[in-house]
Amino acid sequence: MKPLVLLPADHRYLGGYPMHVLGQKYADAVRDQAQCLPVALPTSGNEDIDAYLQIADGVLLTGSPSNVHPSHFGQDVHNALLPHDTARDSVTLPLIRRCVQLGIPMLAICRGLQEVNVALGGSLHQAVQDVPGRMDHRGAQGRTDASKNEAYAPAHVVSVEPNSHLHRLVSKTELTVNSVHGQGIDRLASGIAVQARAPDGQIEAITINAHRGFNLALQWHPEWCAADNEDSIKIFAAFGDACRAWQNQKHSHAVIASKSDLFNSLIKDSA
Repeated sequence: MKPLVLLPADHRYLGGYPMHVLGQKYADAVRDQAQCLPVALPTSGNEDIDAYLQIADGVLLTGSPSNVHPSHFGQDVHNALLPHDTARDSVTLPLIRRCVQLGIPMLAICRGLQEVNVALGGSLHQAVQDVPGRMDHRGAQGRTDASKNEAYAPAHVVSVEPNSHLHRLVSKTELTVNSVHGQGIDRLASGIAVQARAPDGQIEAITINAHRGFNLALQWHPEWCAADNEDSIKIFAAFGDACRAWQNQKHSHAVIASKSDLFNSLIKDSA
């Protein structure tokens, strides 16, 4: 059986009804590039995170139109017109901390990167474009006439930190990426290592030092047309390999535990 990857869904109201929404492009990348099985994780706030993680072999934190609520990093809402998703926050933030404790493979994209930083004690710029010296990272997504291809078109380069985890994955010191985000990392959480930055200094990729397994968070969207991008292919392949290693490790532990139970049972019966 292929590894199972949890993808926390957005919690939105559609037609007046609460819905769990998962972008198809993320599930497609998990299935086609990582060669794993995508499983949507509900975000009503009542989920048993540990129970889900027992069956999971990896976690992918998706991007979203919504922003992490600023109350999680001690700020008031900068723009009330922008969407938030407090139900998703209530699941993803503790989920991230639990993934760090367990070491389960984790890949985070866009909002996912922001969630990682906030979950571990960092803060966000709620509007990067309003920060002096920073670029407008929203790309074409704010234009009503922009197509999806225009919105996710290559936007700028990022400088990859030498000898970093990302550098070892892609074997490059510079990547050209898309850019469709308004929020971004402000104060970096303790114990997080920067993997890449945009030309204006905005942090574009991070890893968590305390996480003992595969973990990578990216501000751009590697899932967009992933099969056509050699860097995205390498990133998802590495994530998939980590999920398979986690699955094999779980299976080995289960076999050992089963043999131990059988041995103890035989000893008890013989006594």
